Amino acid sequence: MIIVTGATGQLGSLIVERLLERVPAEAVGVSVRDPDQATSLAERGVRVRRGDFAEPDTLAAAFEGATQVLVVSVNALGAENVAMTTGAIDAAYAAGARRVLYTSQQAAAADSHFAPARDHAAVEAHLRAGGRPFTALRNGYYAESLEFQLRGVSERGSIALPADGPVSWTARADLAEAAAVILADEGRFDGPTPPLIGAEAVDFDHVAALLGVERTVVDDDAWVAGLIETGVPEAVAKLFLGSFLASRAGEFDRTDPTLATLLGRAPTPVAATF
Repeated sequence: MIIVTGATGQLGSLIVERLLERVPAEAVGVSVRDPDQATSLAERGVRVRRGDFAEPDTLAAAFEGATQVLVVSVNALGAENVAMTTGAIDAAYAAGARRVLYTSQQAAAADSHFAPARDHAAVEAHLRAGGRPFTALRNGYYAESLEFQLRGVSERGSIALPADGPVSWTARADLAEAAAVILADEGRFDGPTPPLIGAEAVDFDHVAALLGVERTVVDDDAWVAGLIETGVPEAVAKLFLGSFLASRAGEFDRTDPTLATLLGRAPTPVAATF
């Protein structure tokens, strides 16, 4: 049985839908914090069990009978994130899973300017140290993140953001489809995958041109202060700034054919995501 965690979340729900196009429902299980949110999956024959990374005692039953477990990264940061995620990975192996898959990130590295990428690197290191079969899905930067970055652009007539660099923005739906393809073909990748990313890496100058607006560069500290004034916590504002520091350093400036090969088509262009 293939178990998908976080199956009611934005990415996990899409993965399950694409997986059900490829394998029978009875071969799929989901681990969710609130099974009541997954009743539609249960009605279709998917096994639904409660599993919460923050409550490790729930995971043995959630992962029971698994051949593969896809651990979808959680919405947390730092030591808490790494501890919960590696705990879930260990629970999956303890339940008998032959392989654990993990939704990592294209720029995963211990020295990344982007805090989530450092967390992903720590989880990948745990997977490697375990000596068991694993696949780390090196997912591209979600193109849907542009929605936050582009707030207020139409009113201002400009994109006012810190200095940046090219990013291979990738549609979440494309990544979900790729994950389903990989799950349905067990062992297709061993260890980290090549970057699963869009077909082009573009900066905000390019995005501004697509939108027909001006691109203005805002000082880093001033931009962070502006976010804090709107109610964004300081730690979160600095996290967002880290993505700009990383893009300036070229951490997201790549293209790779692997995603297109998995999809059997060109990835969704960035212009189609906003």
